[in-house]
Amino acid sequence: MADPKGFLKNDREVASRRPVEERVGDWDEVYPGGMGRALLPIINVQASRCMDCGIPFCHQGCPLGNIIPEWNDLVWRDDWEGAIERLHATNNFPEFTGRLCPAPCETACVLGINQPAVTIKNIEVSIIDKAYDSGFVRPQPPEWLTGKTVAVVGSGPAGLAAAQQLTRAGHTVAVYERADQPGGLLRYGIPEFKMEKKHLERRLEQMRREGTVFRSGVTVGEGKLNGQALKDRYDAVVLAIGSTVPRDLPVPGRELGGIHQAMEFLPQANRVALGEEVEGQIRADGKHVVIIGGGDTGADCLGTSIRQGAASITQLEIMPQPTEDRPNGQPWPTYPMIYRVSSAHEEGGERVYAVSTKEFLGDDDGNVRALRLVEVSFEAGKLVEHEGTEREIPAELVLFAMGFVGPEQPGVVEQLGLDLDERGNIKRDNDYATSVEGVFVAGDAGRGQSLIVWAIAEGRAAAAGVDTYLTGSTQLPAPIPPTARPLVV
Repeated sequence: MADPKGFLKNDREVASRRPVEERVGDWDEVYPGGMGRALLPIINVQASRCMDCGIPFCHQGCPLGNIIPEWNDLVWRDDWEGAIERLHATNNFPEFTGRLCPAPCETACVLGINQPAVTIKNIEVSIIDKAYDSGFVRPQPPEWLTGKTVAVVGSGPAGLAAAQQLTRAGHTVAVYERADQPGGLLRYGIPEFKMEKKHLERRLEQMRREGTVFRSGVTVGEGKLNGQALKDRYDAVVLAIGSTVPRDLPVPGRELGGIHQAMEFLPQANRVALGEEVEGQIRADGKHVVIIGGGDTGADCLGTSIRQGAASITQLEIMPQPTEDRPNGQPWPTYPMIYRVSSAHEEGGERVYAVSTKEFLGDDDGNVRALRLVEVSFEAGKLVEHEGTEREIPAELVLFAMGFVGPEQPGVVEQLGLDLDERGNIKRDNDYATSVEGVFVAGDAGRGQSLIVWAIAEGRAAAAGVDTYLTGSTQLPAPIPPTARPLVV
């Protein structure tokens, strides 16, 4: 364990972000020099706060089962190579989770019962950034090839995790991505200020050197490469196509110009931030922006709109404002619904809770000019509008950040004739196998919209199922049943 008295001697401390007035003028990560490097001066002491728990509940809080106390101890002892070995044993991409995961492990931390929890997420990203700087992250090509071929459709975190595991197991793996470059939402959905794409690029380069082949700009399910052709060409197929059908808001005025899904707005902004040109880009410059949805995607829209120079930004949430402390009905170690402030929320904008959109109002040119909302509450499980609370707010650009309802069914899903569950997700068994032999599914396409850490966990687990299917056994980590849930929600 780390310092036996560390949690008694030291308070929780996190890295300072760059000043707001500085960071909103660029697209770089909000931490000076990058998140991991910004943390290094304080991280050994923070790792020492890890207690000698009888049962480390952080293991159950993390869908990946990260061996957190072990790498905390190694960081405290300044053994960074040992720390990254322990971290990589359960997590292929800690540079992604260390920046993007909401850290359910921390809400399950035993120290968090009556003190601020260990800064697990900060320690994790420090380990991987230090490992890259020290040359500890190296390609791990297989010692021999099995002669089996696998197609992975989708290059988000689930697809990448499955591909890397299967390549290292000796299979010949090709990853298909319909966008022009691999990475999925990691590349085009996550703004640079949350994760610079250099972190994605160096991991992709490692995978290429291990033998994974990436085929970008290819839409499986269109043209000659339909579902059956893919199945005939490869010994196994892993569908990691995500949950990409966005939730809509069918209220009067929805047809007006200037109303867009977040995933129309964010990818364009990310491309421009990376130096690309986007014709007809949706922009927030000088506009009154309304973001409908209070989650992480909404915060990404907020930070992006601020950097584009919006006149005002209002983020709407239908649920009431959470409390700052853990609610009584959400005891440790569950993941509580509390009031959280992201880096984007520090930068500006207004958050309005317990409201619902009634109507979009347009101008003479057919574009949105305002939004009519009403205050609401949930009573006996039903949404109730409060009479006399309707009001209008200016809205020249409206962005829907209300989540996703499932994978796209036209195309490869329909072509393969895959069974779906009651929510429209692809049905699978405990080995992540679908109703069609040789076809597996991992991530949001089977689970439904979820966390990046769940996507990576499912990609790893699905790889074990595929390896067993192809060879009769596996040395890859045992699958996590798709129905499994951590002790947090």
